[in-house]
Amino acid sequence: MIQEWEYKTLDDAVKKGSSNISLNKIKDEKGLYPVYGAKGFAKNISFFQQEKEYLAIIKDGAGIGRVSKHPKQSSVLATMQYLIPKAEFDIDFIKYFLNSINFEKYRNGSTIPHIYFKDYKLEPFPVISLPEQKYIVSILDKAFTSISLAIASCEKNLVNARELFESYLNNVFTQEGDGWVKTTVGEQITLQRGFDITKKQQNPGNIPVVSSGGIKSYHDTALINAPGVVIGRKGTLGKVYYLNDNFWPHDTTLWVKSFNENLPRFVYYFLKSIDVKSLDTGTANPALNRKYVHLIQVNWPIASKQIALVAQLDYLSKEVACLETTYKQKLVALSELKQSILQKAFSGQLTNAIDKG
Repeated sequence: MIQEWEYKTLDDAVKKGSSNISLNKIKDEKGLYPVYGAKGFAKNISFFQQEKEYLAIIKDGAGIGRVSKHPKQSSVLATMQYLIPKAEFDIDFIKYFLNSINFEKYRNGSTIPHIYFKDYKLEPFPVISLPEQKYIVSILDKAFTSISLAIASCEKNLVNARELFESYLNNVFTQEGDGWVKTTVGEQITLQRGFDITKKQQNPGNIPVVSSGGIKSYHDTALINAPGVVIGRKGTLGKVYYLNDNFWPHDTTLWVKSFNENLPRFVYYFLKSIDVKSLDTGTANPALNRKYVHLIQVNWPIASKQIALVAQLDYLSKEVACLETTYKQKLVALSELKQSILQKAFSGQLTNAIDKG
C-alpha cells in the first residue's frame, strides 16, 4: 500500500562536525590513520577525528557540495565538513539524498566559493523507516551501477575517438617515398611571435584577438590576413587555431608568417601533431620558442600531395567531432538521468511506482 511520506529537515538526520586539520599542520605527521581532502586520500597521520564511518562534504573551494563517504578512524581537511548520520538514519540513504541537492543555490563568495550548513540544513528530508531507507538504497545502487558503467563506456569511447585521430595525424608525418622530403620546419614555414595590445590600443571591434587560450577579445584592427595558423607559446602551450578571417595574433602565441607555398590547412595539422612538451624552454613560466620549432626535422610532402592529405584529415576530424558530440550528449543525458532518479527517490515517486508495478 502506498503511503505519503513525512518530511522534516536534513538537520534532523545529520549532525555537522568541523575539522581544523590543514596540510601544513600535518606535513611532518606519520601514522596509521588516513586524512582525506577534496581530491581524496591526502596522507596517513598519528590521530583521527572520527571514530565511526561518516560522510564529508566540500565546503570551501572548487567542488563545493561534493559528498564522499569515509571509513572509521579517519579525518578530513578543514576545507571539508563532517556530516554524521543520527540514529535510525542509513549513511548511504543520506549520501544519496545529499547528491540530489543542487548546492549552487547555496554558493557564497566569488574568489573562493563556500557553502554553509546553516543554509542547506533546512532541505526537506523524508523521515521513513530504516528498512525502507535500505530498500531505496538497494534500488539506487543497482540503477547507479548501470549508469556508471554506461558513463565509463562513453568516456572510454570519447578518449578512443580522440586517440584515433591523433594516431592517424602522427602517422602522416612518418611517411617516406616519392613526393616526400626530409626537411626542417624552418625550411617549410616561418613562425613569428604575436603582438601585445596596450590599453591605448584596446579599441572594441570585430577582429578576433587570438591568444594561446583562444579568442581573447575583439579589436577594430586586423594585423594579419586570413587564412592564418596560430599556436600557443605561453599559457596554453601547443593549442593550435586555424583562422578563416583576418585576425590579431596575441603575444602569447606564435603565428605562421610565411607558408612558403605550403597549404595553410596542412600546416595547421602539422602543428597539431608536434609534441610541444619536448620543446618547452621555460622553467617557472613554460614557453614555446619558435627557433626550436624551426629546428624540428620532419618528413614533409610536396604541395601537390598535401591536397589529398588535408581532405583526409578534414574528413576524419569532422567524423571524430561528430562522435565527440554524440558521446558528450550521452554523458549529459546520463548525468540528468541520475538527478531525475534521485529526485524521484526522495519524493516517494520511485517506491510508489514500484508498489504500483
